[in-house]
Order: sequence, then structure tokens, then C-alpha cells
Amino acid sequence: MSTAHDYEPTPLDRVEDVARILKAMTGAVREALLRHKRLGNPVAVWRDGRVVWLRPEEIPGETAGPGRGGE
Repeated sequence: MSTAHDYEPTPLDRVEDVARILKAMTGAVREALLRHKRLGNPVAVWRDGRVVWLRPEEIPGETAGPGRGGE
């Protein structure tokens, strides 16, 4: 008997799962930004067609979002 836990997505299924990919990417970016903030490192962002450096204190802190109650 097969259960939902037995299903192994194919590589094509994984690549086409856009919602899961975006959730993973959003979480990874959030963690990278928070790591930079904690370590006191600036980050470069794209604003109005230009690269702008954010000082650590300008980097947004913990906010609601995917994985943090914001879904």
C-alpha cells in the first residue's frame, strides 16, 4: 500500500515547484541579511537602477514572512 510519504518527486517536479523554490530562496536571503547584520557587515542592494550599500543598522531585522508566521 502506498502512502503520501512514499512519493519521491522527480527532478522535473522539483524544478517546476515554483512556490517551494521561492520560499527556499526567500528564507536563504533573509538568513544571509540577518547574518550580515549580526556580524556588522554592510550589504549591497539594487535601488532605483543603482547599487546602494546598506549599513548593518539599515538592514531590516527579524520580520514576519515565510517561515516566521507571515504566510
